[in-house]
This record gives sequence, structure tokens and C-alpha cells, in this order.
Amino acid sequence: LSSDMYNLAVRNRCRLLDINRSNFYYKSRIDISKINSLCKDIHNIWSKYQFFGYRRITEIINQDRNHNNKINCKKILRLMRVLKIKALYPSRKTTIINKKDYKYPYLLEDKSKIDKPNHTWAIDITYIKTPVGFVYLMSLIDWSSRFVVASKLSISMETNNCIQILKKGIKNHKIIPTIINTDQGSQFTSGNWINELKKRNIQISMDGKGRWVDNVIIERFWRTVKYEQIFLNPPDNIEELKRQITRFIHFYNYQRPHQSLNYKTPSQIYYNDDSKRKRIRF
Repeated sequence: LSSDMYNLAVRNRCRLLDINRSNFYYKSRIDISKINSLCKDIHNIWSKYQFFGYRRITEIINQDRNHNNKINCKKILRLMRVLKIKALYPSRKTTIINKKDYKYPYLLEDKSKIDKPNHTWAIDITYIKTPVGFVYLMSLIDWSSRFVVASKLSISMETNNCIQILKKGIKNHKIIPTIINTDQGSQFTSGNWINELKKRNIQISMDGKGRWVDNVIIERFWRTVKYEQIFLNPPDNIEELKRQITRFIHFYNYQRPHQSLNYKTPSQIYYNDDSKRKRIRF
């Protein structure tokens, strides 16, 4: 039967196999060996520089090619998806909700009760873009005075980093707040974070989903540090960013007057001591 099949005309063969004649005559323009070679080049570059995205990898590959033989970055992206590889870098999203973990109600509806320092602390995470990628700033701030109790810059959003600045704030100021307010991010709904608060008898408050205004004090601090420092003086590297943030937080706590505090500084309210304000040198 097979020999008879080969003796048939192409039209009859295609009719018997129920395929189009165009499929019989079609010859793929894709050179599998070239694709395999390109995939190998992509993987070799990515293995050495895992923080490179498809655009940088495309540029490196095209450096060795002539002008008429350039590879389109979309092709590199498609092949990287086939290879299941991508650039490793921190994402912008800082609030990732884990539905399996703990949730608590928002306790700050009546803000008139927050009338003294160390009654309520707020903690949050924001991202900062640098020439080498995104890093994360975590800060613990006193709600009543706006005083930044503790802060940490990190390349990750791990819960352990949040626990570290909580311990640092308690140790430095030798006091435990009544309430700590957070968003519903996975760091703050995890068992490790919740246990740290419970063993210190700290009441747990959480923003409503998508309710950034519930933690508005620290959201305003993010705006201040970015617009008054980072955007005006873009850092060249992470070490420079750390120095900038350290200097700015000291300025923010001890020198920068706040309109909402009747133009006192956070340190004056936090310590209830007008001498805690340091003169701004011009």
C-alpha cells in the first residue's frame, strides 16, 4: 500500500491524507540549528548575568552581528519565555496579600485617641529605583509625632527585615507601642510577624484592602523622602542611597518643621522637648 501511495500524483496523495497541497510543498524558513544556537547564546548570557533582561541580552548578541543580520528584541523575549528564564530583579509591587495568613481589623478609625507618642506606630515598605534595579525602604514611624523610629534599606521584602526594624525601634527607644498598624502585605500577615507582636502584647491593626489612606502618615513620609531627597539627588549606587536616606531621616526628625505639628519637628513632639530641634545650617 505504501509503494502504491508513492506512485500516486501529489494531488491524489494529499486528497487521501486530507491535507492541503500547499502544506506538501511548504518548506520552513526557520533554521532549527540557528535557533538552537541562539537559545544557547541567550542562556549563556543569562547564566552569567541573571539580572539582564531581554533588551540587554539582545544588545549583547547584536554586537557581534552585522547591520543586516540584527536580532529583534521580541524574538529574544519569545525564546526566553520558551526557555523559561527572565531577569531577576525586585518588583515594584510591595503589598502582596497571602490569603492563607492572618488578617486583623483596622483600629484607627477614631484618630483622636492617638494623642501621645508611642501609642501607635505604623510600618510600611516602599520601592526606590536605582541604576542597578529596585531596592526597598522599610520604615517604622510614630503616628502622633511623625518621628521615624527605625528604618532599613534592603534588596528584598522578607518578613525578617521588618522584624529587625521592629526590634531596633523598641531597643533604641526602650518602649513598646500600644498599636502597630500595617497594610495587608504578606510580610505583615505572616505568622512570624504576628507572633512578634503578640508576644509583646502589641495590638494589631491593618488597613482595609486598597485603603492606602488608612496608613496615610507613613504614605506622606514616602512622598516626602522621595520628592525632597531622592528625586532631586538621584543616587549612583546603593551605598550612596543609604547615606542619603540616613542623612535625610536625621534632617526629617530633628530639623524639618511640620505644618501639621504647628511647625515643630517630630523630635520635639516625640520627646516633648523643644531643645530637641537642631538648627538648619545654610
